[in-house]
Amino acid sequence: MKSVPFLDLVRLHQPIREQLDAAYHRVVDSGWFIMGPELEAFEAEFAQYCEVKHCIGVGNGLEALHLLLRAYGVGPGDEVIVPSNTFIATWLAVTQCGATPVPVEPNIDTHNIDPALIANAITSRTRAVIPVHLYGQPADMDPINAVAAKHGIVVIEDAAQAQGARYKGRRAGSLGHAAATSFYPGKNLGALGDGGAVLTNDDSIAEKVKQLRNYGSTVKYQHYITGYNSRLDELQAAFLRVKLTALDDWNARRVEIAAQYSKLLASANIDLPRVPEYAEPVWHLFVIRTKQRNALKLHLEQIGVSTVIHYPIPPHRQACYQGFEGYSLPLSEILAAEVLSLPMSPSMTTEEVELVGHKISTFIEKKIYVNEGA
Repeated sequence: MKSVPFLDLVRLHQPIREQLDAAYHRVVDSGWFIMGPELEAFEAEFAQYCEVKHCIGVGNGLEALHLLLRAYGVGPGDEVIVPSNTFIATWLAVTQCGATPVPVEPNIDTHNIDPALIANAITSRTRAVIPVHLYGQPADMDPINAVAAKHGIVVIEDAAQAQGARYKGRRAGSLGHAAATSFYPGKNLGALGDGGAVLTNDDSIAEKVKQLRNYGSTVKYQHYITGYNSRLDELQAAFLRVKLTALDDWNARRVEIAAQYSKLLASANIDLPRVPEYAEPVWHLFVIRTKQRNALKLHLEQIGVSTVIHYPIPPHRQACYQGFEGYSLPLSEILAAEVLSLPMSPSMTTEEVELVGHKISTFIEKKIYVNEGA
């Protein structure tokens, strides 16, 4: 029986292997591996792609968020509003600054932070809000920006899953005061290792992040602030330059796969992703919901179809956040118990998508699962 991987990076890279090899040789032959011309070129190219003035390459997506919060002066005693339904890095960036994450529940249809709930979470200590464009679908940014402006707080996008997505025609990463993104290999635009970037139109914030990523320095051996070592290296920048040229085509293929899944599963008794009119998602993930999630996942694994749960334990239930154990965040817990991410890669064939859709539909129709009682 044919197996279907969740994401096949080897197959994805095959059509651009010669360009990746050339990028590798270009960097090795140059003898310049940190803070050089490849990084400078990628920063300019990705800033233009995201429709912002500045892109600052850093070590990874978590550090991009952390450095941004530091650049805005967020620290001990401050609060930052975060989604209750997100990867833990969104929360970790806040606590690394000594600030307190304040979780807000999602809109159950989009799984993104619910703008209508943000105002009630704002206090005199609130400094920022971090909407996450989860699964590659932009959060509803206009009402988020409006409530933030009313209360004088900063909006920092977590755009790690949404490279190329649009909200009312505008690119993710250009929708708030600043944004952080990740180039983890599995992202829509992934490096061949770790990497991340900060995006902003604010000259002063860009300058602060440049200092923070490089030991607090922009001139060698002159350190203006206490900084970090968080730099996107030349080799990863060179690889990302190659992959950026393919990103729109890859995203277009993801859109096709999502449409195919939606058609194949339209009559199945499962909850499919919903896309608001304002969003042009890039389908980093295609996430379904069913109360029979665990049984379905096991069934698919047994027939060679790989799936992933994003995310099985919400941040407020993690051991490192025991202080949040008393929080009532039922929607994020429902999603954690019911979501399942289907295989999604630009290199997937139509036949593979049909196979996945058929196996899910057959499983649901024949009710071959056991009742999980949840």
